This record gives sequence, C-alpha cells and structure tokens, in this order.
Amino acid sequence: MIIRDATDDDWPRIWPFFQQIVASGESYAFPLDLDLDTARPWWMEQPPGRTVVAVDGDRVLGSAKMGPNRPGRGSHVATASFMVDPTATGRGVGRALGEHALAWARAAGYRSMQFNAVVETNTPAVTLWKALGFTVIGTVPEAFDHPRHGLVGLHVMHQEL
Repeated sequence: MIIRDATDDDWPRIWPFFQQIVASGESYAFPLDLDLDTARPWWMEQPPGRTVVAVDGDRVLGSAKMGPNRPGRGSHVATASFMVDPTATGRGVGRALGEHALAWARAAGYRSMQFNAVVETNTPAVTLWKALGFTVIGTVPEAFDHPRHGLVGLHVMHQEL
C-alpha cells in the first residue's frame, strides 16, 4: 500500500466508496443528494489542505482529507477526515491514513489535530483514534441522527502535536 496525493483521476475511484459510506448514514453528515460532481468539493481539498489516497496498484483502498480546522486564528490546529473502501477493511488502511495525516500535520507545523464530529457509535474509528493518541475532549449529545441507533453523540477528539 502506498499513500500519495490524490489527483483528479482518483476522484471517480473514490466516489463509489464515498457514496456507499455517506449513504449508510453511520459516520458522515454529508448531504444525501450528492452525485459524482457535487460530492467532489466535499472531499477533494484545495490548498492549504490536501487529499490523499491509499492505493494498492491501481486500486484506491481509502482516502483522507486534511487541512486547517478553522481559518485565520484557528489555522494552527489541523483536522482530517477518513474513508476506507468497505471491501478493504481490516488491512490497516485507516491506521496508515491516520498516521500519514498526523505526520503531515506535524511536518506542516500544526500545534494539534482536532476531529470535530466522530460519531460515538463508530467504535472502530473511536478505537483507532484513541490508539493513535487522540482523546475525547467532549461529546455533543444527540448531534447525529444514526439510522439504527437514533440520536447519538458526536465526539470532539484532540491530540497535541
């Protein structure tokens, strides 16, 4: 597996699992009416952010986007989002993307990384982020309408860099 910057040619290969993950309603609060073209700006970051892909040959296994959490006076804190193709789970793709995003943020001079909205029932993600050094600094109760669990909390997770 190689992690590299995403190109315009990668978006059509990210889109199928992006669409599947968003449609499942379990981890992202993106609009539900997105199509190939309208979803692109939600994922493909522009500088100072960036989007990467984890690839095995020509196959995109997952993707991450990262950049400043807020503009201006909040731009010293990074944020990131991650999606792994469901057919590639269990291969360490999420961990590799998480480690990559943290290394990028450190090298870019960010002071910390913050995830604003980790669905509390997304146990694999919460477990991974804790293993990579993040802590839950708060939970917004009933902030996410989960299709199976109803209203659940969104964790704010943080790590000093």
